[in-house]
Amino acid sequence: MTTATTRDKMIAGAADLMSRRGVNATSMRDVVRHTATPRGSISHHFPDGKRQLIAEAVTFAGKQVSIPLEKAMNQHGVIGGLKAFVASWRRRLEATGFEAGCPVLAVAVDRYVGEASDKDDEAAQQHLLGLADGVFVEWRQIMRAALLREGLAAERAERLATLVVTSIEGTVAMCRANRSAEALDQVQDELETVLSTALARTAG
Repeated sequence: MTTATTRDKMIAGAADLMSRRGVNATSMRDVVRHTATPRGSISHHFPDGKRQLIAEAVTFAGKQVSIPLEKAMNQHGVIGGLKAFVASWRRRLEATGFEAGCPVLAVAVDRYVGEASDKDDEAAQQHLLGLADGVFVEWRQIMRAALLREGLAAERAERLATLVVTSIEGTVAMCRANRSAEALDQVQDELETVLSTALARTAG
């Protein structure tokens, strides 16, 4: 295994554990065990410890959504992109037995508590919140850009983009609690209705 792949594996593994357990229940030791990587890799790849690994995992998790979301919006338009967005979350929920949710949301709702070597948990907390906010902003911007391309006014596109992202994020959490994708199906239907109506009025 090369140095690059070891580091990437640890980042992906941290994101996966965060999506299942939250931030504070994800320790460096757990990541090493989960990814079957050498314990010595921690200090080599992440000299700032857990806070650095979690930060890298947030950025990684954000791109895991934003890249295919932007591609789907560009190729299939707003409604097709929405369907692909929802389908990706449904697949993840069902593939993990509704155990895994969104690691970015985990950072937003779980107050960071560092390892023994950490010196300033509050600074780490603010940094991680900033990263999570940046990911949510990126997702909304992708949605907003797609709506603008289909003719919506900027203010309306902004509100609808926020509605879509917050609705899906909240519904993923509900599905985990309920162990069912039913709520996700319901929210998708309603979002499609809202977006289709808005786009039809613009076209008209």
